[in-house]
Amino acid sequence: MTDFQTIRAGRQEIAVRKDLRVPMRDGVLLAADTYSGVDDKPRPALVALSPYGKELQALALTTPPQRRPSPMWDGCIEAGDIARVVQEDYVHVIGDLRGSGASEGEHIGNYNAGGVSLGQDAYDFIEWVARQPWCDGNVGMIGISYFGSMQVLAAAERPPSLKAIFVSGGHYDFYETTYHGGVMWFMPRAAREGRGGDSGWAFTDGVKSRMLETFSPEEIKEKVAERLRDPDVAAWPNLVHVLNYPKNHEAWFDIVMNEVDGDWYEERNPITLAPRIDIPVWLQIDQGRGWTMDGTIELYKSLKGPKKLDIGPYPPMQSRPFIEEHDKMFRWYEYWLKGIDNGIMDEPAVTVHVEGSRETVTGAQWPPKDVEYKSLYLRPRRKLSFEPELMGAEYAAPDGFYQAPLTVTDKVEILNWSTAPFTEPTEMIGQGAAHLFVEIDQPDTNFILRMWDEAPNGKRQLITTAYLKASHRELDEERTTQGDPHHPHTRAVPVEPGRIEEYVLRVYPFGATFLPGHKLVAELSNAEPLADEHNALLPPDAFHLPVGRPVTHKIYRDAEHPSRLVLPFTTVTASDATE
Repeated sequence: MTDFQTIRAGRQEIAVRKDLRVPMRDGVLLAADTYSGVDDKPRPALVALSPYGKELQALALTTPPQRRPSPMWDGCIEAGDIARVVQEDYVHVIGDLRGSGASEGEHIGNYNAGGVSLGQDAYDFIEWVARQPWCDGNVGMIGISYFGSMQVLAAAERPPSLKAIFVSGGHYDFYETTYHGGVMWFMPRAAREGRGGDSGWAFTDGVKSRMLETFSPEEIKEKVAERLRDPDVAAWPNLVHVLNYPKNHEAWFDIVMNEVDGDWYEERNPITLAPRIDIPVWLQIDQGRGWTMDGTIELYKSLKGPKKLDIGPYPPMQSRPFIEEHDKMFRWYEYWLKGIDNGIMDEPAVTVHVEGSRETVTGAQWPPKDVEYKSLYLRPRRKLSFEPELMGAEYAAPDGFYQAPLTVTDKVEILNWSTAPFTEPTEMIGQGAAHLFVEIDQPDTNFILRMWDEAPNGKRQLITTAYLKASHRELDEERTTQGDPHHPHTRAVPVEPGRIEEYVLRVYPFGATFLPGHKLVAELSNAEPLADEHNALLPPDAFHLPVGRPVTHKIYRDAEHPSRLVLPFTTVTASDATE
C-alpha cells in the first residue's frame, strides 16, 4: 500500500499521492491528490471538490493564512488546512471537477447546468474514495464557498459512504448568489475569471458556456444585443467585453446573459435539492455577507436529517488559505465519522453570535429567540423613530438625491437616517424589511440599503444590507409575511417615471445588540462606495453593478407614505430610543 511520496510540513511527515485518476460512470477520469499520515492504515477521508485547481489548494502547506486586505489573500484557496487534516488522522482528498484543472470531460455552465450533474460526479468520486485501501469507508467533505456548495450537491445524491458534511460559507440559490435583489454582483466574475484577489477557475478547453452550447450564433447575437440595451450593462466596460467576446469568460457570460430567475438557475438549486438530504449537516456562516447568510438559513430549514446552524461573527471574509472553523468541524466528524461520543449532539442546534454585545445566543430554531417586528419610521431631518409621521407630504417634504452615472462621476450620493442614541441594550435577531415609497424619473434604478451600528465615538460597523432593482419590485405574495418579504425575480417590469411606488426590500438576516449610546444608521444609495469601513475588508471586485443612467430619487416619508424599516426586535420598548 506504500504508493506515495513523502513531504514535510513543519515537524509532520505527510504521504502524498499525486494525480490519481478517478473514473466516472461515463468513463471520464477526474484528477485527485491525497494527503495523509505515512503509516499504512485506512482512515476516514475528507473530500474537497471544486474547479479551482488542486495544485492551488496545495499552497495551504506553504502559504501562511492571509486576511483581507492582504494582497496575498487568494479567495480560491478554500479546501482547508491540509496539515491539520492529516494531523487529525484523516485522508485529505482534493479533486478537480469535470472539465477543469487536470480532469477530463466538459464543464457546461455554472454547476455544470446542462451537462453531467456535478452531484452525480461527486457520488462516483466519493464511492471511489471509500473503496481505496487508505480509506476506512467513512467519508465526509471539506471546504468553503464553491467547495461548500459541492457538499450539498453531493449529499443530495445520497452516496452511501458519505456519512456527514460540514459546510462553511457556502452559496446555494445561484440566482441570489449572483443577483442580489435583481442587482448584479461582481464577485462571481472574480471567482471565475480570476480578478481582484482570486485566481479563478482552473480553465481548460472543457469549460463551456451553456448559452453558447444551447443557442445558434444568430440567436446569441440577438440575445447579446438585447442585453446591451440595458444602460447599466452598456456602461460597464467589462460587461461589454464579455458579451462581445465570451470565450475564456464562459461561466461569467452565462451569468450576465441570465438576469432573471427561472429554470436555468433552479434545475440544480441546492436548496431545491436539500429535502433529499438525510445525513447529518452542519452549516456555518459568518455575518457581514447577507445573501450567504440568507441562503444558509433557507437551506437549513429545508434539511430533513440531523443538522446544526452556526452563525459566526463579523468580519465577512475568512482567511485564505482557509483555516477557520476546523475545531468545530473535527468535533463534528469525530462524532459522525469516527463514532466518538463527544457530546456534540447534546448541544443546541442553532448558535448565533450577536454583534455589539458579543454574546452567543442558542436555540432550537432560527431565529433562536422569539422576535417582535417593530417599525422604525423615516422622519424629517434624517431621523428614525418608533413613531410614524403625522404630517402630509406638503409639510413632510420628501428626501431626495440625484445620482449621475459612475462613468461621469466618482461620487456616490448617500442618504442616511438614524435613531437617537439607545438608552438600553436593544437586541435584534432575524431578517427584516424596508418599505420605501419612492418616485424616480427613469424606468429603473437600484436601491442599496445598508444598516450600521454607530458608536458614540463615530466608529461604525455594518450590521446588514438590502438590495432591490426597482424593476424587480414585484413580491411573491404567497411567501411574503411581515418582516420577511420575497421577490420572484422572474421578470423585470419598468417603472413609470414620476409615479410614487412602494418598494419592499428584503433586509438580510443579522444578529446585533445596539448598546447604550449607540445609534442605528440606515444609508440609502443606488450605487456603493468602493472603499469604506466594510468594503475595505472585501476583495476589490465585491461590489454591485451601478446604474448606467442619471436618476433623481425622491423618498417620501409622510402620513400617506410611511417609509420604514421593519426589524426583528427581541427586546424593545418605545422608550429604547428618544426623540
